[in-house]
Amino acid sequence: MTASPEPGAPILALRGITKRFPGVVANDQVDLAIRPGEVHVLLGENGAGKSTLIAMLSGLLQPDDGAILVDGRAQPIASPRHALGLGIGTVFQHVMLAPTLTVVENLALGLRWWRRPDRTRLAAEFAGTAEGLGLSIDPHAVTGALSLGEQQQAEIVRALLRGSRVLILDEATAMLTPKGVEELGALMRRLAGRGIAVIFITHKLKEAFDFGDRISILRLGRKVGEIPPERLRTLDERAATAEIVHLMFGAAATDEPKVGGRTRAPGPSAAPLLVVRDLSVPGQGAAAVADVALQVAPGEILGIAGIDGNGQAQLAEALAGQRPATGGTVLLDNRPIDRLDVGARRRLGLRYVTDDRLGEGTVGAFPVSLNLLLKQIGEAPFWSRGLERPEEIDRHARALVAAFDVRTPGIRTPVGRLSGGNIQKVLLARELSGAARVVIYSKPTYGLDLQTTIAARRRIRDAADAGVATILISTDLEELLELADRIAVMSRGRIAGTVANDDEARRRVGELMIGASS
Repeated sequence: MTASPEPGAPILALRGITKRFPGVVANDQVDLAIRPGEVHVLLGENGAGKSTLIAMLSGLLQPDDGAILVDGRAQPIASPRHALGLGIGTVFQHVMLAPTLTVVENLALGLRWWRRPDRTRLAAEFAGTAEGLGLSIDPHAVTGALSLGEQQQAEIVRALLRGSRVLILDEATAMLTPKGVEELGALMRRLAGRGIAVIFITHKLKEAFDFGDRISILRLGRKVGEIPPERLRTLDERAATAEIVHLMFGAAATDEPKVGGRTRAPGPSAAPLLVVRDLSVPGQGAAAVADVALQVAPGEILGIAGIDGNGQAQLAEALAGQRPATGGTVLLDNRPIDRLDVGARRRLGLRYVTDDRLGEGTVGAFPVSLNLLLKQIGEAPFWSRGLERPEEIDRHARALVAAFDVRTPGIRTPVGRLSGGNIQKVLLARELSGAARVVIYSKPTYGLDLQTTIAARRRIRDAADAGVATILISTDLEELLELADRIAVMSRGRIAGTVANDDEARRRVGELMIGASS
């Protein structure tokens, strides 16, 4: 590791960094200075170039032009191991842990190979750091058996244990409870107080304002603005948000994040459309979902909050017909649907938008047109006597691509080549088209940029206003407070409580999530 820089001098500096891919300039003459003792927030929509910059700082890519300076000296970062040796630790948005190894074994990766790792010490260090973050992860658990959120949390702890001088956190708060977000923010402040430089990538403007000392904004591969500490301290949240949105989107910013809950709720006499009674779903070793009861009326949005891995995914899959239940019943318009498969439930109007866009929601090698019909393969009018009707498939695809503003070179483009935001638009188009009556969303805006998040939330709100009964599962409390009429909190596979979305909702949801209230 190199020597510490002079006080106030950048640990890392990017000078004219440019990175090109075939047909795309991902980064164009980017300058950044990462200083010790600062939380430097990096904002930008999907495709703005944030991930490419992170990959270069982490040693995964090399710039085509420009230089990276470490402690004032030009220092090509040749590999991830080299980055770690320079004191640069990264928690990527996509999990980088080996799924077949335990958490402790993942911690041991990269250590001196000729010395047997002290697993007891590693487990103790991991548990202590995790506890300080308000997390509860078994260090001896097989990583692949953990939820996506738990794996991301394990990566955060692993990066902190390596004692980095520079810590890069890419969407690190996405799976944390409100209390966990506050604790991570406090931890970033403590790290900055000890002289560590933190690069914090987030799509949440409130987090940028609450936790950041300096905010840099990228757009279309260029750095378009920076709010330094002395200016950031003079701005309130609304003024900072307005300035950031203008820099990120310019004249294209036609909307801004909403504050507060929905202004329209179903009438008091509206009968429930979907009723769940005492639903239990098997898990590994114990019930993943136990005795869950809930109901949602036409036009109502029921939010489900909770730290990821508390049964939300199993509940959504059971309601959609993808996972069998061991007890309870599900009624759609007073009709039991427990024995119906996914297709039959869909034909009755029940839809499911998964959080796993590429792994479960779409087939990456299939074209956009077929992915828009993935749950209707073989059905009329798109198939007749087992044969495709290409003209009907294409007509359907062109209409939905236009209606949902899917940015794609063409309807025959493999969906896996689209950005995450456009893949999500394909999912929304597929599930909201036709006679949708009940829609279950699982983390529908996770990992999306601000503009796409605004558009997705507007789709959810508009569908509810049109009478769709909505279950919105999200780890983003701000999203639930913006959209939901009521918010239920899941903990350890059970509903810990349900609250109205009023002025006390934030506090009461937070208490339910940490077990402080029943």
